[in-house]
Amino acid sequence: MTRPSAYLDHAATTPMLPEAIEAMTEQFKRVGNPSSLHAAGRQARRVVEESRETIADALGARPSEVVFTSGGTEADNLAIKGLYWARRPRRRVLISSVEHHAALDPAQWLAVSQDAEVELLEVDEHGRVHPDTLRSAIERDPESVAMISVMWANNEVGTVQPVHVLSAIAHDHGIPFHTDAVQAIGQLPVSFAESGADALTLTGHKVGGPIGAGALLLARGLTPVSVQHGGGQERDVRSGTLDAPAIAGLAAAVSTAVRHQEALSRRLTELRDELIERVRQAVPGVILNGDPVNRLPGNAHFSFPGCEGDALLMLLDAKGVECSTGSACSAGVAQPSHVLLAMGADAAAARGSLRFTLGHTSTREDVDRLIEVLPTAVERARRAGLS
Repeated sequence: MTRPSAYLDHAATTPMLPEAIEAMTEQFKRVGNPSSLHAAGRQARRVVEESRETIADALGARPSEVVFTSGGTEADNLAIKGLYWARRPRRRVLISSVEHHAALDPAQWLAVSQDAEVELLEVDEHGRVHPDTLRSAIERDPESVAMISVMWANNEVGTVQPVHVLSAIAHDHGIPFHTDAVQAIGQLPVSFAESGADALTLTGHKVGGPIGAGALLLARGLTPVSVQHGGGQERDVRSGTLDAPAIAGLAAAVSTAVRHQEALSRRLTELRDELIERVRQAVPGVILNGDPVNRLPGNAHFSFPGCEGDALLMLLDAKGVECSTGSACSAGVAQPSHVLLAMGADAAAARGSLRFTLGHTSTREDVDRLIEVLPTAVERARRAGLS
């Protein structure tokens, strides 16, 4: 595979691990629906159940707690919608203001279509939900809270949330707590049992597995209402024919990523810190966003004063540096990042930001390439903004 000069967008999708490719390739040679009773079906079912055990073992869960989905978005929808419906007539949904849209949008849909009262939990200037913020929101009326959702680590700025503390506060009041751990697995130690979470989202393509395969870890005794109905393949919570090759690739990726997490975290932290320091030297006045200490090892998120993030991204892309911006584009007009706005940034800073994220294939040469082309790209982006 031909790689770009510098791929710095691992938080979007990271290259597949060899172990995941091998596991999927082996299954592609076979045929069989895991729900079929004949030999081929039983073989496919064995692959699924062994994969379930592998994921559970890697993430401190029971195999019965692993519900396979098509990815993180489906898992978030199942957790948020399903738990809300299961706990009606409770109507309040507490969710952090910096969640991925895969969590925010289902919550907002519940508010518009299902009579939910969605409350966005405020964050500090680093994007962190303080325990007192959650506690205060709950204690206004504990009996009315259906569920709580706070991501483990932010996909844009990399801030790590105090999930263990937040889940304990939720449990003090008997409220289910969901966390989107899509960005955390493989970079941070993640144990479902130790986290105290009742539901946890993961997806394959953030940890070196395939796109289109993920899971929702669901604690025993917790049964959200199904979002989609059919064969009831996954605990009667999620229906759909199980993709045995993708599930095998997912399990191989999760197992490998967790096994090498500590070593990768050390290497990425060192490389990330070098990237941050060199970007600051190359572009005076740049602003580092997110928690300066409790952040993902592979995340470096900056605001570039005087630049539009999308323009700067395309200039870098033309020079072989691939990264991402937190801004969304609507009708050709860049919209500021909701994460940065929630952290107190103004709209200009929120539009003029880029995320550089590292992963298992990242090297110092990637950082060298970024620093080589960044100053000129920033200068051109600023000139374009003045014209």
